[in-house]
Amino acid sequence: MTRDDGLDVAGLQRRLAEFAAARDWQPYHTPKNLAVALSVEAAELVEIFQWLTPEQSARVMEEEDTAHRVRDEVADVLAYLLQFCEVLGIDVLQALADKIDRNERRFPAQ
Repeated sequence: MTRDDGLDVAGLQRRLAEFAAARDWQPYHTPKNLAVALSVEAAELVEIFQWLTPEQSARVMEEEDTAHRVRDEVADVLAYLLQFCEVLGIDVLQALADKIDRNERRFPAQ
């Protein structure tokens, strides 16, 4: 999947791998460590919403400081997920498509 601006999953995974390689971080990028880091980043995203009402959470992107924090945490979650998939050889888009297919069979529309 490539966007009009040229961004795609494989390109982002390459950039993340190059970033880690330039800092000699590959030994730390084990499936376990990446799964833990992903969980921590997801928790940091949840923390932003922790005490908000449903109404407040629906407006979270209206305040620039909070919107910036949400975007940063989303980016961290996605970065660790993409690195996790790269290390384990998972095609993230195919995994999602397969899961949607299973859910459509499991939960048919009424």
